[in-house]
Amino acid sequence: MEIRIVPLPEDRKKPKYTDESQLGFGKLFTDRMFMVEWKIGQGWVDARIEPYAPFVLDPACSVLHYAQEIFEGLKAYKWADGTIALFRPEMNARRFNHSADRLCMPAVPEELFLDGIEKLVALERDWIPSSEGTSLYIRPTMIGVDPVLGVKPADHYYFYVILSPVGAYYSAGFNPIKIMVEDHYVRSVPGGTGEAKTGGNYACSLKAGLEAKKKGYDQVLWLDGVHRRYIEEVGAMNMLFAYGKTIVTASLTGTILNGVTRDSTLKLAASLGYTIEERLIDVNELMADIRAGKVTEAFGSGTAAVISPVGVLAYKDEVCTVGNGGVGPITQQLYDTLTGIQTGKVPDTFGWTRKVA
Repeated sequence: MEIRIVPLPEDRKKPKYTDESQLGFGKLFTDRMFMVEWKIGQGWVDARIEPYAPFVLDPACSVLHYAQEIFEGLKAYKWADGTIALFRPEMNARRFNHSADRLCMPAVPEELFLDGIEKLVALERDWIPSSEGTSLYIRPTMIGVDPVLGVKPADHYYFYVILSPVGAYYSAGFNPIKIMVEDHYVRSVPGGTGEAKTGGNYACSLKAGLEAKKKGYDQVLWLDGVHRRYIEEVGAMNMLFAYGKTIVTASLTGTILNGVTRDSTLKLAASLGYTIEERLIDVNELMADIRAGKVTEAFGSGTAAVISPVGVLAYKDEVCTVGNGGVGPITQQLYDTLTGIQTGKVPDTFGWTRKVA
């Protein structure tokens, strides 16, 4: 599909950031956005890159009442030689359509998904920061916009992409965070939407997250919704635990997100000689293993922070320091190698990076 480029008037251009160290995460957006619509009987129509602007939505539109909404998150990086590269965007396209299927939304052709992102990033390349730890965050989103009060799939959708120059996801940067295991609220159940990247999964996590922050923790680690016993994921990332040279993570059973960074971390770790185990992780056994020193490191993986070391894990009334509470050698190695591939500092032997023309 041809993508139309709408001119950007000079008076619509935004002032750019002047200090990359103060970017934060997801607070600043670039001048343009990619937009395409799906209408019943027509399919995908009118793909264009246009000036970033608010939407005018009918108060009755379906996304506001029945939460037909999905999104993705990926990044573009500016290498030292000026190359602009994406990291495994085809995986995001496929996961996006997996989410679309679960929410009864139309699939976005992978070629359109990738072409729209690449053309948008190329036009906005001057917005991409280049300092250590910075990148251009890419947010593809689809919403149902039918102005109809009825519980059914919409007949009209917007698929759009916005861009945000970002720094570190956590204000403390690459330093150990504190995680609280949530034993009351649940994020997802078998047969639900846990493995779809939809806003409702995050909305239902907010209360537990706020309560954890009041107690001094950075994130919540969810247990399964049936037994309240097995480790699942953290709100912004998948969790991994190192038992010496063995890395253990929760199986993909349909209730947690199939993270692109999770998959990359596991493949990278295996190539570096680590043993990988994907299995059920009993929280009581995990805490006992941390106390006994069997768990030597814990870390999360996700697009926003890439790899996040975990120094403290709390469950019920017990607070355990993982390893020595610092950044472990495996965590550091995986972070350095993975971010090195993303930023062009480490050779990409996996074929994960996709250069933008």
